[in-house]
Amino acid sequence: MDAAAAAAAPRRLRAFKRWMRAHGVVCSDALRLDASEAGGVHVRAVAPLREGDLVTTIPRHACLTPRTTGAAGAIEAAELGGSLALVVAVMYERACGADSPWDAYLRLLPDHESVPLVWPADEAERLLAGTELDKIVKQDREFLCEDWKECIEPLMSSGELDVDPDDFSLEKYFSAKTLVSSRSFQIDSYHGSGMVPLADLFNHKTDGEHVHFTSELDAADSNSEDDDDQSDASADDQSTIENSTNSSGTRVNDEDLEMIIVRDVNEGEEVYNTYGTMGNAALLHRYGFTELDNPYDIVNIDLALVTKWCTSVFSSRHARARVSLWRNLGYSGCTSQDAEYFEISYDGEPQLELLILLYIITLKPDVYDKLICVAHDLTGNEEHDSISSVVKFVKATSSNQNSELNGLEKLPVVKKLLHSENICSALLSLADMRESLYGSNTLEDDEKRLRTCYCVSERELYHSLVLRVSERSILHRLRKYASSWSKTKKRKHT
Repeated sequence: MDAAAAAAAPRRLRAFKRWMRAHGVVCSDALRLDASEAGGVHVRAVAPLREGDLVTTIPRHACLTPRTTGAAGAIEAAELGGSLALVVAVMYERACGADSPWDAYLRLLPDHESVPLVWPADEAERLLAGTELDKIVKQDREFLCEDWKECIEPLMSSGELDVDPDDFSLEKYFSAKTLVSSRSFQIDSYHGSGMVPLADLFNHKTDGEHVHFTSELDAADSNSEDDDDQSDASADDQSTIENSTNSSGTRVNDEDLEMIIVRDVNEGEEVYNTYGTMGNAALLHRYGFTELDNPYDIVNIDLALVTKWCTSVFSSRHARARVSLWRNLGYSGCTSQDAEYFEISYDGEPQLELLILLYIITLKPDVYDKLICVAHDLTGNEEHDSISSVVKFVKATSSNQNSELNGLEKLPVVKKLLHSENICSALLSLADMRESLYGSNTLEDDEKRLRTCYCVSERELYHSLVLRVSERSILHRLRKYASSWSKTKKRKHT
């Protein structure tokens, strides 16, 4: 944050407070809005807050949505919906400058959030190499460029919006997209998702939520799981906006949006919202920050990496046949766009489906043939149950019919059953292959750089290092998980 921006921050904050009063946005006297060193705004308690306290009320008409924007007619005519419609609304109101009803609010926001999408392409490629965001950010850029060309350019050519075309450039589109992705909330079925002034100033803390964003009538109409997903986290994945009206054609549900204390806050503490239970890859991708020791971190191992390992040890034919049997038994990995992968959890434990695949890959030929013969009986017509199926085919292929195979009903016990020398050896090889994607630097190198990195002035480097260190630490724990096989074997022989 440069000196000019630092000087302007308090002035913009005062203008925003005047804007809130003019638009009926109520903020409790127990809250104080402060400009941060990094240029953002955070919320602090100036008096103790207790569970159930109402701290903000925000009229729906004060929210910037595809329904309330001056570009509403053009958005409707272009049949735009979801986050794309909201991005257009933000770009339009920004283009209007002081003539926009949301000018003081928009001036308080950064030009863009510092997410990898808007990092210089070469810097993002270098800093994110090997991480879970390496391919995703490149795909994001491609998809958003297509959206801009297919939707934004025609909208500007139509003449529906009387604004400077430069205000709807690809760069401005990316900037507005980062704000919508990181700050918007799901409001209701009429407005869809929108920018909610004041509510979006509360910073995130994993498992440390103090306030909950809620719409009273909407909460009554939805189950708790949907409410958690749509109220706490910013929502930008709706492709359409439903038009919810009553018989007279006017919109329904005009109650104020509220933020309510759900966990006590002491005087002087920062007041946090939560954007959901996300690992660092998701936090950096969508919000532009990470958290040290995030318990929701994961590392993915692509199925393509597993087959690459398999063909290096066996043959391409062996790999195809074993993966095919795994699928015929009803198994699959996680999927995202065109990739299939397996998750390694924060504690280094591999996904069950990966262990099953490695079990099948490493079966001796005669045992594999036996499994093929009984495969149909193992799947049947019943609903697939991973744990019971594993027990069935391990029983069917095991020459050691001991008590370990009886009464297995829990996942940890089944994973222990698949904790064999061959599987653990495969996991060690996969960990090494996944680790090699980060380049020649070691985990210790990254940890040392992170300790000397300043998160404000070296923001991109700092958060990319947190991501790299967290992922590589999980791979380290995966190696410990795999290496523990030999210790288990020694204990059994003792």
